[in-house]
Amino acid sequence: MAQDTTKQTYVNELGRHADKDVVLKGWLYNRRSSGKIQFLLVRDGTGVVQCVFQKGDVSDELFEELDHLPQESSLTVSGTVREDKRAPGGYELTLKGAQVLSKAQEYPITKKEHGPGFLLEHRHLWLRSSKQHALLRIRSRLVGAIYDFFFDGGYTLVDTPILTPAACEGTTTLFEVDYFGEPAFLTQSGQLYNEAAAAAFGRVFCFGPTFRAEKSKTRRHLTEFWMVEPEVAYMELEGLQELAEDCVSHIVAEVVRNCEKELGVLERDIEPLRKISPPFPRITYTEAVDMLKKKGHDFEWGGDFGAPDETALGESFEKPVMVTNFPAGIKAFYMKRDPEDPRTALCLDVLAPEGYGEIIGGSQREDDIEALQERIREHNLPEESFRWFVDIRRYGSFPHSGFGLGLERTLAWIAGIEHVRECIPFPRMLYKIYP
Repeated sequence: MAQDTTKQTYVNELGRHADKDVVLKGWLYNRRSSGKIQFLLVRDGTGVVQCVFQKGDVSDELFEELDHLPQESSLTVSGTVREDKRAPGGYELTLKGAQVLSKAQEYPITKKEHGPGFLLEHRHLWLRSSKQHALLRIRSRLVGAIYDFFFDGGYTLVDTPILTPAACEGTTTLFEVDYFGEPAFLTQSGQLYNEAAAAAFGRVFCFGPTFRAEKSKTRRHLTEFWMVEPEVAYMELEGLQELAEDCVSHIVAEVVRNCEKELGVLERDIEPLRKISPPFPRITYTEAVDMLKKKGHDFEWGGDFGAPDETALGESFEKPVMVTNFPAGIKAFYMKRDPEDPRTALCLDVLAPEGYGEIIGGSQREDDIEALQERIREHNLPEESFRWFVDIRRYGSFPHSGFGLGLERTLAWIAGIEHVRECIPFPRMLYKIYP
């Protein structure tokens, strides 16, 4: 197979090359023929362009080859860019030549309806479909918006470990690995290390994969997902609420501004997203329980919200709703108790509207060394593994707060996707690790 080294133009650049000759390199997305004229849809990762040609424009051999070219074959095409408002992207290519680089075998994903099991088994190919392609381009822009928000806000990126010696969010959801004969665990969160970094840099964030061995098969759970976690020195719960609503409002606005085409492919109504701006409604856990009871939910104070509860609360508001002061007994050991009501923690969950559930969880951290040590013992955590974490309070303790925003859940809400398995390139779920 000969290697074509001709300078390449991309589909999303065609507007700069009207009436000029270009070379495109990509894959055959679709084709149709009407006797002496052919239409090839070629995709290159940035978009799809229609290439039009008829007998006499190319050799008879090439015309015949292209007329029977299988879907997803790789090829190079050359021709003249023509403006056509009816064409995808507003431009098409009058084809002058083509070189087939590799003829694909029969493509397994067809126009017929496929079930999720089949599509996940072929995830490496499903990524090429128009909706999956659009969704993951939105994910890319969402990641960029998150980085921009924190870098522009003066935060320092601190990369926290993937391998950790102890639990952060509870010992029952850990993936254990052998670390040279000693047990280690895939990280549940970068938060504990972020707290140490906040004492050095003031405002920090980490952004990376996290792992939870939750035996859950709901549409909101993955065993491997990405989370951005800011941590801020001298910030208390009120400031954390403002940071959360500013962050969410910024990233939603950036996606709407930059991904209108992709959101259109997904048929996402963006009008609800245009309403996402501060301030967000704020309620306490106790007020949320009262709301659930009025909606007919059999829910008692002290329990944690399940998916139906989060959905009911989120659907009650047009914007994300902040729920604060959960019972301390159902929250992590590092959350500070509310001095005005020690039954509760100074924490917050942010529930997305339209029934998408929790996208943010965070809290003010316990900064009293004796209280923290007591909580570690109450949770039966290995004190030696947390000696360094306690040191943060031993050497200049300070009030501080932070949250974690789950990327896939946030993307599912923004893009209007039912299941988070589509919101990551290669999902890891209960009993699902291939490909």
